[in-house]
Amino acid sequence: MLADNLKQVQEQIASALDKRKNKDLLTGDNVTLVAVTKNHPPEIITNIEALGIANVGENRVQEAKHKQEALGKHGYWHLIGHLQTNKARQAVALFDLIESVDSEHLLAAIDKEAERIGKVQDILLQLNIAHEEQKSGLDKEDYLALLPKLPEYKHVRLRGLMVIAQKCEDIEQTRPVFAAGYRAFARLKQQYPQADILSMGMSNDYTVAIEEGANIVRVGTALFGQRDYSLKF
Repeated sequence: MLADNLKQVQEQIASALDKRKNKDLLTGDNVTLVAVTKNHPPEIITNIEALGIANVGENRVQEAKHKQEALGKHGYWHLIGHLQTNKARQAVALFDLIESVDSEHLLAAIDKEAERIGKVQDILLQLNIAHEEQKSGLDKEDYLALLPKLPEYKHVRLRGLMVIAQKCEDIEQTRPVFAAGYRAFARLKQQYPQADILSMGMSNDYTVAIEEGANIVRVGTALFGQRDYSLKF
């Protein structure tokens, strides 16, 4: 079941890449699949790693901590959910890449905790391009104000941007958001040439995100089926 789902997702990734083949993209022609294991039991990580997927995505610090304590820390861990400042210490200890940095206050907390343990923490800045009030992310004004301040934070390394599109029945409606995400990434790369990650797209819309330039997609339900919200972590 899982192997079949993974094969289907990988085929759809390849098909979406074909559709952007002739674009002059700064994000390359490879896509990293992040397996989102939120509200699935720890053993699902072992199962997906056995199929060759090393990138694991979790929404919550506490759930990631539980799973790493159960399994050990294997692979490369992405924090993709909203991070509260008071969880920054744990997040820096647990995650290789924090994708959801959405304020300077949080950035400063991550920098402080990374310095404390002698780490340079890889991060993405999360943009709220869809302007959804219920979603986290920097609006354009705050994002542009934050960019010049990044060099002040010596223990974080900006790797790029993360974008979440609005939920909609017609995934074509997400295309303008992902296209705007790619344009923002192109501008960012002019200022920070080391930026190399554009994380866009989830189970319902990752094909459109890839067509528009994503080089990381965050896929859970399409791999593992529906989440089990009865699990407590």
